[in-house]
Amino acid sequence: MGIPRAAGRLCARFPLALRKYTVMPNTRTHAPRGALVFDTRQLGRGAGSALTQKRTVPAPDNLRLELVGVPEGADIALEVRFEAVSDGVLATGTATAPLAGECARCLAPLTSSVTAGFQELYLYADERHDKHDRHDKHDRHDKHDRHERYDEHEEQDDDERHLDGDLLDLEPALRDAVVLALPMSPLCREDCPGLCAECGAPLADAGPDHHHDEAVDPRWAALKQLDDQATDQMDRRASAIDLQEG
Repeated sequence: MGIPRAAGRLCARFPLALRKYTVMPNTRTHAPRGALVFDTRQLGRGAGSALTQKRTVPAPDNLRLELVGVPEGADIALEVRFEAVSDGVLATGTATAPLAGECARCLAPLTSSVTAGFQELYLYADERHDKHDRHDKHDRHDKHDRHERYDEHEEQDDDERHLDGDLLDLEPALRDAVVLALPMSPLCREDCPGLCAECGAPLADAGPDHHHDEAVDPRWAALKQLDDQATDQMDRRASAIDLQEG
């Protein structure tokens, strides 16, 4: 926001009036908001300064894999240490969250918890601009591989995280750490026997005596029927011979 035009015309005659219309620039444009946003003003920019914060936050949505995940809105316990470094703020912490899902073997509901560690560097906004300026100057001296270097620079920018003024949005780092820590094949218990291959019953509930008669291949059903008939005839003949001899 600039100085109003009327105030500019009065500047020479009324210097004090100019001060009334002076507005401090806003360094937090489009700043993120939420429980996972931390204000780093207390930390300052002196390299070596640090502070630790503990916070319980609601879990963001879609924090899960196919069989297990953190329920949306569940309490996540955070402990984060913020350290000021030359380029920005280094965030190091742990997050402990409840889990809910299905057993990969028997599909029974399960509940558990997960603890994930993370460490991310958040660059200052002016440091980001300085990097862009240095990159542009370098390109002007080396036009041969300009496009190749530009593509590499864009890929590096995608992996970088940045402060928004004094605000640090921890959600992307938390999301990456928790999802990577989730079990790919969660189990209701370590020795879960799974499901019966024949009827699908949970073997843990069915007990050790659970079994099925051996299934007959339908291609051999007709032959088995003939064999049963032949066996029956032989039994009857044997019985008749025994009667005659007796």
